[in-house]
Amino acid sequence: MSVGIAFFNKILGGRIFLSTNIFVISHKNYRIPTDKIYKPLQVGFGKDIEGFERDNIKDNISSKNKNYCELTGLYWAWKNSNADIKGLVHYRRLFTNGANPFGTLEHKYNKLLDNKTLSKIMDNYDMILPKKRNYFVENLWSHYEHSHKIEGLITTKNAIKKLYPEYLQSFDKVMQRKKAHMFNMLIAKAEIFDNYSNWLFDILFEVEKNIDISNYSPSEARIFGYISELLLDVWLDVNHISYKELPVTFVEGQNYLVKGTKMLRRKILYKGID
Repeated sequence: MSVGIAFFNKILGGRIFLSTNIFVISHKNYRIPTDKIYKPLQVGFGKDIEGFERDNIKDNISSKNKNYCELTGLYWAWKNSNADIKGLVHYRRLFTNGANPFGTLEHKYNKLLDNKTLSKIMDNYDMILPKKRNYFVENLWSHYEHSHKIEGLITTKNAIKKLYPEYLQSFDKVMQRKKAHMFNMLIAKAEIFDNYSNWLFDILFEVEKNIDISNYSPSEARIFGYISELLLDVWLDVNHISYKELPVTFVEGQNYLVKGTKMLRRKILYKGID
């Protein structure tokens, strides 16, 4: 930290954040939170949505959207946003301010993370993450193996061994856990956001070079989005980032019976199921 920044950091009691960009990732027109911290970002190629930034301009990987999903938005934010705090949420999945994430649609939108709450959190933490998802009956490796083609994780482990061998022990440890920060949702101070993104895309691009997905189904072709959900906790384990967990509200609701049934089928049949 420079002397100048350290000085202002002391004067302002730690709050030196001048700008915030929390990018709301979407591929279609949708209701965007009204707080000024939120910036709608349209991912992939398609007809322009009025009022949305596009991830296919400037430095981008928008053409990879069918394989990288919301990560084309993460890449764009990393490369093109100069905000002091940067984040990624989804048009249907948004952080609350700590309140109950359930209720009517208006309740959900009224309880979304706002600038005031965000500022208080970022005074004390470096990152905001969703509450961990618990898979209960299996660890992260076996859950991936039951849900997707395991060659994706094997190739990822090889990429880490080649590029970042100091992360290999943490990778093995995290894959044995039953809980993880999912959804590729995060808010972080810019330096942390960018450092994580740089590490993540180094690994994913290496995996992409060493795996053939030409015969994957459209769902399985989203491989890099799936893999990245498991890599965040690996990076956190090594870098010891201070973070605050917040509930995530699913604007359109969730059918937990259907999701639970699919999880059990994957466990029993031991293969990927759409």
